[in-house]
Amino acid sequence: MQLEQMYQEIILDHYKRPHGKGLAESFNAEVHHVNPTCGDEITLRVTRDPVDDQKLLVSYDNQGCSISQASASILFDQLNDQTLATGEQAVDHLVAMLQRVEEPNEDVLGDGIALVGVSQYPARVKCALLAWMAWKDAAIQALGQEVSTEGEK
Repeated sequence: MQLEQMYQEIILDHYKRPHGKGLAESFNAEVHHVNPTCGDEITLRVTRDPVDDQKLLVSYDNQGCSISQASASILFDQLNDQTLATGEQAVDHLVAMLQRVEEPNEDVLGDGIALVGVSQYPARVKCALLAWMAWKDAAIQALGQEVSTEGEK
């Protein structure tokens, strides 16, 4: 099996069977990001872990193309229960990989390396980055907020 075909299968698997999809009721921060060029949307919530408040728990709900939905599932696998520093490293690496500045690093991105082919389609890069940019915004907000529940935002 060729590497490109394997990456496509990883993306399709995350799209068809998303990991971690569904919004948590309690959260420290919530963001809603939209990709206006294609209509992809994500609502992403971050909660500080009650045991180790430097670790961040992720929940999300999204709709849109297969790349944006798969990317959110991949993000959940890589960044759920991780620190801001680990998450920022992953986001920065994904951006650099999609800009073809850095080679894919599976240790940093896990299944996110499957998104490397998106760099060939500039219009789809925003699709791949939507969840990751939402996570970065929510993570920064969460570290400065108290826990709230739906309806108390």
